[in-house]
Amino acid sequence: MNNNFNKFPENFLWGGALAANQCEGGYKEGGKGLTTVDLCPAGENRRKVMEGKIDILKPVDGEYYPSHESIDFYHRFREDIALFAEMGFKCLRISIAWSRIFPNGDEETPNEEGLKFYDEMFDEMIKHGIEPVVTICHFDTPIGIIEKFGGWKNRKFVDFYLNYCKAIFTRYKNKVKYWMTFNEINMILHLPFMGAGVRFDEGDNELQIKYQSAHHELIASALATKMAHEIIPGSMVGCMLAAGVTYAYSCNPEDVQKAMDKERENLFFIDVQSRGEYPGYAKRFLRENGIEIVFGEKDEEILKNNTVDFIGFSYYSSRCASVNPEVVNGKTAGNVFKTVRNPYLKVSEWGWQIDPLGLRITANQLYDRYQKPLFIVENGLGAVDTPEEDGTINDDYRIEYLSEHVKAMKEAIADGVDLIGYTPWGCIDLVSASTGEMKKRYGFIYVDKDNEGNGTLNRSKKKSFYWYKKVIETNGEEV
Repeated sequence: MNNNFNKFPENFLWGGALAANQCEGGYKEGGKGLTTVDLCPAGENRRKVMEGKIDILKPVDGEYYPSHESIDFYHRFREDIALFAEMGFKCLRISIAWSRIFPNGDEETPNEEGLKFYDEMFDEMIKHGIEPVVTICHFDTPIGIIEKFGGWKNRKFVDFYLNYCKAIFTRYKNKVKYWMTFNEINMILHLPFMGAGVRFDEGDNELQIKYQSAHHELIASALATKMAHEIIPGSMVGCMLAAGVTYAYSCNPEDVQKAMDKERENLFFIDVQSRGEYPGYAKRFLRENGIEIVFGEKDEEILKNNTVDFIGFSYYSSRCASVNPEVVNGKTAGNVFKTVRNPYLKVSEWGWQIDPLGLRITANQLYDRYQKPLFIVENGLGAVDTPEEDGTINDDYRIEYLSEHVKAMKEAIADGVDLIGYTPWGCIDLVSASTGEMKKRYGFIYVDKDNEGNGTLNRSKKKSFYWYKKVIETNGEEV
């Protein structure tokens, strides 16, 4: 028990977060197959592709695909990990690209070259005393099995995923303790192609397909949790939610109900992964919307007996809900989640509402609900960074944002929340998942590359690099 109520635990996992599909590049190297993000272009068609509204299964001439090179972490990971070590990282959240291990997704044996790449990456992290925290599937389902079997709406994907899990659990069992099964699993409702390789034909019941696909992912997550515990004794397996408390815009009970409904739309996934069953409100929603989930014979038992060990979540901003049409028309961009504009909050350059107190509220909400350790695996401010003439980057706005959120974390710990780690998103600049941009930067480390793919890819330290180093050195006492 942490008896220093307003201090971070001594073993707190300070670090940073990346994803293979947004940093690696090398999209055809090492035997890698195509994956969903490799088909998400920059520009106006990006969102339509991510939503499954444009049906493409190979790159299109004339489009720019930022993931193909990204920041070239594939070749530069040693240099970058050394910089993370210089900041004092205790852990690094990274994902494995499924299609590096199984290029098409349905091979019987894994690609040795892909396995070796992650061996080298994990070895480099461990050499520097950095604990790997690995997301198994982070928006990069192999195109080969999508083309053959139609994405996660097909139950066969459970077996493909488990074959992949077996390969990586077996290979890295002595190197990786912390795992997360799916990144932002609730994103399947919002970006179904990017999140689950799901595409739609005219006349499809999209809601039915989304929830059936989600069920398959939930079964896969439970069975992967079981497998990890068997292959890697002492492993910690978590879920991962795109989180953020939803406030009622007013004290009108209808606004309160609307906010609760919006919260439940996302918490449904974690309710199942953490509690092991479909909650009553979800059963009602499915029933009233004519959605019939096809359960396998043992699915209820699988979910009940294989709940996660911790709750991983991203937090960038809070949300707000109302039933008033005039209020609803004032929505802000707010990432993938369109949300009513909260008049009490400032917004970022991309319209994301800045709410540090919302992080404390969200952490308390999740811990009260699940009573499982929490891990904040994404948080940060996307902003345009402009180097000075001497090359320095004075990102005081990022320091202010992160500082206030670290203070909110400390308050949550004082509230009694069991918080085990914090990995700010994009600890080195990378490609934005939502927009495909490079100018929307999150990192402590600047990467010389622009939205069109031009630049040297040289790395340089921002002012926030030194700030975060001090935060880690003092275990959150100096923020």
